[in-house]
Amino acid sequence: MNRIGLDEQAASQLIKGLDTLLANYQILYQNVRGYHWNIRGDKFFELHAKFETTYTDLLTKVDEIAERVLTLGGTPSHSYSAYIKASSIKEHTGVHDGITCVSGLLAGYQALLQLQRELLSKAAEAGDEGTVSLLSDYIAGQEKEVWMLSSYIA
Repeated sequence: MNRIGLDEQAASQLIKGLDTLLANYQILYQNVRGYHWNIRGDKFFELHAKFETTYTDLLTKVDEIAERVLTLGGTPSHSYSAYIKASSIKEHTGVHDGITCVSGLLAGYQALLQLQRELLSKAAEAGDEGTVSLLSDYIAGQEKEVWMLSSYIA
């Protein structure tokens, strides 16, 4: 058992999964910062504000995920080279129009949801209520964001 009473092997797998999730959050965070900085066009004001709210939320989650890795006994990755290697979300650069930016954010959320659902299942099997709770909250909020972003670009 580890220091919080979870099976060491299960905790090790969760740490690995959370670190991959962290990488994806970091890349999406940076993508959304880019959307915020570079958005142009008639939807500038609403999207500029939306992207700021979004990247602030993503940054909070980055910190929470890294701290969960530490709580489980791991060490979170902390370099962009590691994030780029581990992330299924790719850098999205050189975009300026609203629909392309919103579509990039939507794709990022969809990738996070898939990873989080897989990790949620593993955390539940391991009896890791802390990770389950964290991911469950993220999933619920992001499902609503996917609906709203999909409606925006429809």
